Amino acid sequence: MPRSRINGNFIDKTFSIVANILLRIIPTTSGEREAFTYYRDGMSAQSDGNYAEALQNYYEAMRLEIDPYDRSYILYNIGLIHTSNGEHTKALEYYFRALERNPFLPQAFNNMAVICHYRGEQAIRQGDSEIAEAWFDQAAEYWKQAIALTPGNYIEAHNWLKITRRFE
Repeated sequence: MPRSRINGNFIDKTFSIVANILLRIIPTTSGEREAFTYYRDGMSAQSDGNYAEALQNYYEAMRLEIDPYDRSYILYNIGLIHTSNGEHTKALEYYFRALERNPFLPQAFNNMAVICHYRGEQAIRQGDSEIAEAWFDQAAEYWKQAIALTPGNYIEAHNWLKITRRFE
């Protein structure tokens, strides 16, 4: 049974109802509708913590989806799953791929910065301050891009940039 037919919480049900109405109203091809169904089922599985199922749905959505903007969100969500699983290298790869298709995803820049910052902290714990600084510098670049896209967001990152004198 498709996940979209499974009863979920109120927000999931509401989203599914609105999405189904929009799919009927907006002219779309059957491939676009099918891709969206897989994407929606992937988001539902992801929110339930069923990452393997979510990935299967996202990969199927990627196979069917042709719009670069829509593909960017699928790739971003795949990156989120890899981040949650601690697979940071894979996560970075998917965030990069998402940004190639849609350079206006501040959340992807933020998540990349968080991973780089985490790696910088790991390098400090391992006693390698030079590598740590390189990771922190990379985190700063990503956070600057996220902040440039959404001024007023990412306040903690903004403060970190100021405290570490990385904000220009």
